[in-house]
Amino acid sequence: MQRVAVFCGSRHGAEPAYRRAAEELAALLVQRELGLVYGGGNVGLMGVLADSVMAGGGEVIGVIPEKLRAREVAHQGITDLQVVGSMHERKERIYRLADAVVALPGGIGTFEELFEALTWNQLGIHRKPCGLLNVEGYYDPLVAMIERAHEMEFFLRHRELLAVASDAGALLDELAARAEKPA
Repeated sequence: MQRVAVFCGSRHGAEPAYRRAAEELAALLVQRELGLVYGGGNVGLMGVLADSVMAGGGEVIGVIPEKLRAREVAHQGITDLQVVGSMHERKERIYRLADAVVALPGGIGTFEELFEALTWNQLGIHRKPCGLLNVEGYYDPLVAMIERAHEMEFFLRHRELLAVASDAGALLDELAARAEKPA
């Protein structure tokens, strides 16, 4: 594993723990010499994450669609800012550049990005491990819904496709272990 895609909010969220989790994940990425690939903004948790990785001397690749460049205030202080034409291109590029996917707390965009990564994994479009950093139980309702889908036989390989942890180090360890397994 060389780079990790991280999806997270373009807002900070209501709890200070979300910001701390982004800073903690950033520190671990730098410590483990893992590059960050993310949505390219400098606002919210995205900005905290990118700034923290850059401050630690790590690699940050941002991918942002032209239409969101001004709205999300494209981050000009990162290693590489790539501007693409659409959200579809953004996600495809992020998935291509990264070896694993992590979702920090975020909103509907974060959910959509995570579920697309899971869907592509389930369909065999890519084999990149995906994980939820479940900060202070933020994702508990989502995990319960995924469990429900499994119980109803709609999502049969959920534990294989999605790692869930409340500790960033444990989550990165699990993703690295899954990345090393042959498809």
